[in-house]
Amino acid sequence: MNSYLNLPCKISRNDKVYVNITIAHEMSKALNKYSQDLVVAYDRASAPSHDKTISVNALVAEIATWYEKFRTAIDYREDEVILRSTIERILKRRLILGGNGKSVAAPLIRELVWARYFPDSSVPESLVEKVVEVIDLYLKLEIEINKKHHTSKGLVGEWILNLLSSEIEHILKPNDPKDIMSNFIFRIFKERVTISDDSEETRDLQVFIAARRAYASDDLALLRYHLFKQYFGELNKDNISKVAGHFSQAVALIEHQFKHPIKDKIYTYIKNQIIPFLIMDDVLRKHRGKAFTLTTDKDFMNAEILSACNSRYKTIAGKVGRAIIRSVIFIFCTKAVFALFVEGTFERLIYGRTIWSSIILNTLVPPMLMIIVGFLIKSPDRNNSMRILRKINTILYDDPPELDPPLVVKKKPSKAGPFLWSIFILLWLVTFGVSFGAIIFVLTKLQFNPISQAIFVFFLAIVSFVAYRINRTAHMYIMKERKENIRSLLFNFFFLPVIQVGRRLTLAISQINIILFIFDFIIETPFKGIFAFFEQWFLFLRTQREKLD
Repeated sequence: MNSYLNLPCKISRNDKVYVNITIAHEMSKALNKYSQDLVVAYDRASAPSHDKTISVNALVAEIATWYEKFRTAIDYREDEVILRSTIERILKRRLILGGNGKSVAAPLIRELVWARYFPDSSVPESLVEKVVEVIDLYLKLEIEINKKHHTSKGLVGEWILNLLSSEIEHILKPNDPKDIMSNFIFRIFKERVTISDDSEETRDLQVFIAARRAYASDDLALLRYHLFKQYFGELNKDNISKVAGHFSQAVALIEHQFKHPIKDKIYTYIKNQIIPFLIMDDVLRKHRGKAFTLTTDKDFMNAEILSACNSRYKTIAGKVGRAIIRSVIFIFCTKAVFALFVEGTFERLIYGRTIWSSIILNTLVPPMLMIIVGFLIKSPDRNNSMRILRKINTILYDDPPELDPPLVVKKKPSKAGPFLWSIFILLWLVTFGVSFGAIIFVLTKLQFNPISQAIFVFFLAIVSFVAYRINRTAHMYIMKERKENIRSLLFNFFFLPVIQVGRRLTLAISQINIILFIFDFIIETPFKGIFAFFEQWFLFLRTQREKLD
């Protein structure tokens, strides 16, 4: 990118390590050069904090938790980014009226503890001051950027909220093993990917982005944050002027990387090999502080890997169930707006009455499809666990690890001839016509009016995309060879167009969902104010009761 670039090509070592590095190195000669640093990073000592912690009222927290579950269901996101998006939501609500670090930090952390993003009494009060400083720092950066550049204030504000919410998450969750494993994956795969007609720097950036997306499930905000830090380093009072001066250049370069033509190929290549790293993280987290001892006892290590596989398999049903419930709520809430304000109004104007049969069918089909997806889920078997076990062993002990064949791609791939390319485009358009034409034909036979047909297709596309994601979640721990067959060919021909349209619609709805706006700025503000009032009231009552003792 430029001279500021400093990708994590080597996992940093800390002086505070549970075991002496020299002794540990002797103990673990079987580990390859990559996994030695990985195990050291997991064994890094985490000194317990004896600071006073933030505690909340249990009753208030219970109500807030249920509210938060419903709120996150409306805003359909991956589980891994819910905390960051929640922090951003709270920041947006509290800063819109001119808040600053001092007025926002403590209530923000308290809301997160209310909603059980952090266990009660687990967040030290000393972190409040850090959050105060970082909020004020980024607000000052926003002012400096707007002074020095003519960049859209909306874009600058979006970036500042993305960066600030990500920074606060990392303050509240320091030394997250998710970051350690992501860097490990980057180190392994950057040597297995080649972009033949682009620079190594671009290759490193694309592998870094792909590793974060595939393993940590980072959203756009977190990716922006990580690349921003690679470009500028840690933001502080000394470099804030320089950062503001180069902000527009950095944004342009970072956004360019997100649009790189080979990004999806590299992401798919890494994503298809990510399962062993998820299981390996579980094992190393469980034995954090004793990871070197674990890796020297292969029998014990293998037993722990198989145990971790079984534990993960047991969580699939729950994770898929939560995803289905959140999807149904998301679709029902969005559907309610369309059914009541669009479809119902149209039918009254044109037909003089509401045609409830089409509205009911439109409303019931999406959740029924979600339920069917749930019934079709199967847990992985022991053979799958053995495949994961063998792959983890090669990752840890083989040098180099035995992974999929190296990936060689071109920034500008050689295209088929103009005539052949035109045929491909035509066939792709035919798939859209056949898929959506068949749906419209069936709806016409069922006597759906045009607006009901449009709404049905709209939600069918969204449900298809959501169901596809849920199905991927259900099979996220299954290692299998990916071969093209007649089933995959039919799937690509008939369903892929519908799923692609659903993906675009889902992203669009998440940006303009009026229900989210109502919740965030009309309902949530007074609601959280009531929480704060009752928490203080319960504290007052407890104080009065203690006087009687």
